[in-house]
Amino acid sequence: MRERQLRARDMLRGDLEGEELERYVEQRVVMTNFEKLLDWARANSMFPLTFGLACCAIEAPIALVGSPRYDLARFGAEVLRASPRQADFIILSGRVSIKMAPIIRRLYDQMLEPKWAISMGACSSSGGMFANYAVVQGADKFMPIDLHIPGCPPRPEAVMYGFNKLQRKIMGSPDQGWRQRYNASGTEEWARGGVRSAPSPEAAAAYEEARGLIRA
Repeated sequence: MRERQLRARDMLRGDLEGEELERYVEQRVVMTNFEKLLDWARANSMFPLTFGLACCAIEAPIALVGSPRYDLARFGAEVLRASPRQADFIILSGRVSIKMAPIIRRLYDQMLEPKWAISMGACSSSGGMFANYAVVQGADKFMPIDLHIPGCPPRPEAVMYGFNKLQRKIMGSPDQGWRQRYNASGTEEWARGGVRSAPSPEAAAAYEEARGLIRA
């Protein structure tokens, strides 16, 4: 630290010249563009909407926002906003009933762009154990979801990991999905066909190609 202070003093005095000055500048100047800087600022100052649906809504604020071990304040996301017009992302924590779906969609539409949504837990992601007529079988059926976090309830580490993945997505370097990582394009459910679905020729060809890679 003392050495850095002395080098800064020499730079201000004009004593650094030639290679020493170039090395000093290279170590302290970061070149970027405005879009990357803006994405970095957005990813590290995200305000979640004060919103909850069921039991996972109890887990999220206690385990993440309020606890010292898993502290979202380290990532600038501890400021819960009571108005959707001041929030950057919404966490769907709990089962989504048929009656609640249009209200959630209205809250999401009232949020300003850019905005993101996280589906926390098995119930909001796929309906969970509530496979009945009163619960929506996945929140992505009525609104866009950027990230799904499995679990019932998810571990705080899982929620924190998911939030970090969302940050990387906002900054323009998202993690690849498992289909991209394992070259499994064409294994989607809609591509396999069935009684109620007829895949396109391109989808069927991609599926057969993926199956051939698996067999090989």
